[in-house]
Amino acid sequence: MIFGIGTDIVKVSRFEKWLKNPEMIQRFFNKCEILPDLVPLQENKIQALCEYYAARFASKEAFSKALGTGFAGLELSDFGIIKDENGKPDFYFGEKTSVLIQKKCGNSCKVHVSISHEKEFAVSFVMIEKYNQAEGQNV
Repeated sequence: MIFGIGTDIVKVSRFEKWLKNPEMIQRFFNKCEILPDLVPLQENKIQALCEYYAARFASKEAFSKALGTGFAGLELSDFGIIKDENGKPDFYFGEKTSVLIQKKCGNSCKVHVSISHEKEFAVSFVMIEKYNQAEGQNV
């Protein structure tokens, strides 16, 4: 059963200011998302870095909408986007976010995410799927 869905779109250029302020990156992104080569910023990397962070921020927004909480109760640096063994985007959830998910959805749910970006905009779609705990089946 679908517990919730969320989508978000952000303007990529908004993140150029964030790149120049490492405190913003640390405030809004998980350690697993933060790229080590922020300083020095090279002109040819700025667009790619902005797209990278914009897509991940859109995913956080989309997740908060799918969960039905908005950002209330969420610490943005406690969860983030990682890649699975095939390179597919997936969420990493820290302890605080995991507790909130369990409180809202129960023990058996799966969070699906799709992200995309193209020069000016980044977009993300998130779906939270709830499973029957006894059978591990979709309800």
